[in-house]
Amino acid sequence: MRLSACLLLILFHLPALAQTVEPRVASAHPAATVAGLETLAAGGNAFDAAVAVSAALAVAEPYGSGLGGGGFFLLRLAGTNDSFRFIDARERAPAAAHAALYQRDGRVVAQLSLDGALAAAIPGLPAALVHLAERYGQLPLQDSLAPAIRLARNGVVIDPLYIERATFRLAALQADAESARLFLDQGQLPREHSVLRQAELAETLERLAAEGHAGFYQGTTAQRLLQAVQAAGGIWQAEDLRDYRVVERPPLRFALGEGRELISAPPPSAGGVALAQSLSMLQQRNWQASQGAARIHLVVESLRRAYRDRALLGDPDFVDNPLAQLLASDYLQRLANDIQPGRATPSAELPAAPAWREGDHTTHFSLIDAQGNAVAATLSINLPFGAAFTAPGTGVLLNNEMDDFAADPGGRNAYGLAGSQANAVAAGKRPLSSMSPTFIDSPAQLAVFGTPGGSRIPSMVLLAILDYLEGKPVSQWPATPRYHHQFLPDHIEHEANAFSSTERDALQRLGHQLKPLPRSYGNQQVLLWDKASGRTEGASDPRGRGLAQ
Repeated sequence: MRLSACLLLILFHLPALAQTVEPRVASAHPAATVAGLETLAAGGNAFDAAVAVSAALAVAEPYGSGLGGGGFFLLRLAGTNDSFRFIDARERAPAAAHAALYQRDGRVVAQLSLDGALAAAIPGLPAALVHLAERYGQLPLQDSLAPAIRLARNGVVIDPLYIERATFRLAALQADAESARLFLDQGQLPREHSVLRQAELAETLERLAAEGHAGFYQGTTAQRLLQAVQAAGGIWQAEDLRDYRVVERPPLRFALGEGRELISAPPPSAGGVALAQSLSMLQQRNWQASQGAARIHLVVESLRRAYRDRALLGDPDFVDNPLAQLLASDYLQRLANDIQPGRATPSAELPAAPAWREGDHTTHFSLIDAQGNAVAATLSINLPFGAAFTAPGTGVLLNNEMDDFAADPGGRNAYGLAGSQANAVAAGKRPLSSMSPTFIDSPAQLAVFGTPGGSRIPSMVLLAILDYLEGKPVSQWPATPRYHHQFLPDHIEHEANAFSSTERDALQRLGHQLKPLPRSYGNQQVLLWDKASGRTEGASDPRGRGLAQ
């Protein structure tokens, strides 16, 4: 059956009489969108659909997320007074981790935190799927995981995006026999339109479906993971897996005026803070009155200052994050007043603050059900194909999220980015992230945002939010040309079509250094719900192959 016919069949069977909201799913892969719609059609709510979409993405996009990774889930619970939740399913450092884990003779060996078993933190996504189903869902976990299990057995078609990401990590995939067997073709890149089947992953999903948390973190799956990791030089222990739990944290909430509220990811994400700070500075500088290069300048200078503060943040279970100070109105007013309309502020003139490095290949989905329950979720295994290490007999490709820690808090990495003591490696700690699933809520509307993209995530979400605040069509939000500044390095990265020649010249006269990127980036998935009519709209990033339906 053709995909369009499948979607029509699913939508036809959605219960119609009780609907007040048009259900909608926007994800980075059509098969994941269909899995979410199928789950809604079977009587599931948004949280059941989030389980289905997450698991399907784990199968269809092994380069972006998976059971061997983690993520953040931002929830809206319809009909409750305290209607927003944030689920932190970020990976945790093993108990044997320490600040010098990736140093040899006092120097950081970058490859140790990138490839292989030592680069992997304890996965959080399986625990999040169980938590969502047991605490918020309406269907048994087995039902919500059924589409992903079927997809793993039947296979997904290899597309150009898969080949591009596999090309980037080809040597690392070839170095691990199990990853090469599963994700390559006789050690080389698979052909486009060939089929990726993952029988071992299907069995792992079945154990998770049948046994819940213990089906992944104990028993057969855990034993196979531990055996593989330890044999390859990793430091996982049985207690690391057994004791992993997601954490529910209060979402970051920030008033935007005119009845709107930003609801986003708190630490260990730095994204919500950056969005709140940037939006506050832009409002105080009346950004909508500026156009062209003058507006771009205001956005860049706001991002410069917001990204500088990132180094103060870390895992809230280990670090006392100064959120009250960073979001205080007098502090944000000082930051806004410091922006000079006729001159770029060199980052070297601002008080020095450490920066970071993050992998930029992740995934995101946004969805809403007929009752107004909504989910924005950003999931990751860090670099494409994570650590490029798969535990035999599990189909689980492990993350390399340990690279998101500051391996050398007192020094700088190859990108010229300084470390951060707040984000130093420590046992049981969650690395800082930029993942920023975000809502903007008001009495009239709910807008949902999120994208992959590593350190560029907050700037991408910010640009989409600015389009929303200007009343631009939903289809424009993820399509808008992108540019980015993160304090250090001190330049504006931008897509080739982001600026006109006039804007480029004007920005350079202001003192900005421009760095055009060879390819586009990000894969944003957005939704808009009009609360009065119940009508919803969604859009998938035209840079990807996602589907909003």
